[in-house]
Amino acid sequence: MAITAADVKKLRDETGAGMMDAKKALTEADGDFDRAVELLRVSGQAKAAKRSDREASNGIVAASGNTLIQLGAETDFVAKNEEFVALADTIAAAVAQANVDGVEEAKKVSLENGTVGEAVEAIAVKIGEKIELVAAATFTGTTEVYLHRRSSDLPAQVGVMLEYTGADAAFARQICMQIASMSPSYLTEADVPQEEKDRELRIAIEKAREEGKPEDRLEMIAQGRLKAYYKDVCLLEQEAVYADKKSVAQTLKDAGATVTRFVRFAAGS
Repeated sequence: MAITAADVKKLRDETGAGMMDAKKALTEADGDFDRAVELLRVSGQAKAAKRSDREASNGIVAASGNTLIQLGAETDFVAKNEEFVALADTIAAAVAQANVDGVEEAKKVSLENGTVGEAVEAIAVKIGEKIELVAAATFTGTTEVYLHRRSSDLPAQVGVMLEYTGADAAFARQICMQIASMSPSYLTEADVPQEEKDRELRIAIEKAREEGKPEDRLEMIAQGRLKAYYKDVCLLEQEAVYADKKSVAQTLKDAGATVTRFVRFAAGS
């Protein structure tokens, strides 16, 4: 199939690869975008798939009780707008009061003048930017919430909510800060979807082959790299930033504590 300039630009934006590398990958993948991303990762041309906190970050997070929400905007200028900040706080409080979970349910929650969804639409019209409720979560157990400011002149733009048992708030806050800093996607290896495991194993095998590793050792090498991948994306597998040479799972065991779930919301993602 024909590869368009728009296809190449999309792949470059997604991976950070050069124009020629992106075009070559798309051509080799017969236009299959996901396969092209894999090819670039195997060849080492793609940059990290996750957005870093240094990239454009618009909007804010807000919390109330056992509820954490993310309100998105197009610019940092709006993120500092007092009315925008006040609306985020109002939404968080209302969603917590209603005890609902998820964006669609949160949009239905009543405020003084209409619903959360209507209030978001109204401020978008007034300010003239695309504004949306990006994420909303409410937990039922014991929680700890951590809000992080990326910049001193902006409200909090990274929010973590942790549900746990058997630990004090100070220890739970350390784990929240770990999540905010290290951005795990899952709690345990068991939570990683099989499709993702298969994809990462396939990439690891192909990358080892590209590196000239012996064919009979590819599987073993790939399995080792897959374990390293889990240490990156799974909270309990990560090395604890608050304890020397211990995993988060080990620190929880030492404290007699358990993490049941968490969410991490970050403006711009």
